[in-house]
Amino acid sequence: MNDPASQPAGARVGPEAQALAERVAAAMWARDIASQALGMRLVRVAPGHAELSMPVRADMLNGHAICHGGFIFTLCDSAFAYACNSYNLITVASGCSIDFLAPAREGDVLTAVAQEMSVAGRTGVYDIEVVSARGERIALFRGKSYRIKGHVVDTP
Repeated sequence: MNDPASQPAGARVGPEAQALAERVAAAMWARDIASQALGMRLVRVAPGHAELSMPVRADMLNGHAICHGGFIFTLCDSAFAYACNSYNLITVASGCSIDFLAPAREGDVLTAVAQEMSVAGRTGVYDIEVVSARGERIALFRGKSYRIKGHVVDTP
């Protein structure tokens, strides 16, 4: 295959793949109003990998004064999106699940680390771990992806 973006995920490594992952992430971030509105920050992206952080604000607390699980889920989903689109092949979620392991509290800064576990054809599996700044494991998320037609950014 001559077009690197048409190769299967995981087949490309090196500086070109890293540069492409960063270009894709920048393009997605420019349009990702939801993640920005929640105060997320794109920490790192690499082929099949992404890290996003999010501070837990007072308006994210539930009736138990802990971070609402929906916000933690959204942080994971965003990290998942950046990891599975890092090859510049438009990829969407086909399913996901989350396990909440510990509460997050106001003032905590959570980091979601997404890692590609498997890609075969158009489908992939990604694991996302959420940790607090203290190193406490907050949640584990598994996302299943499906590649559709198109590219996130134009390729030269």
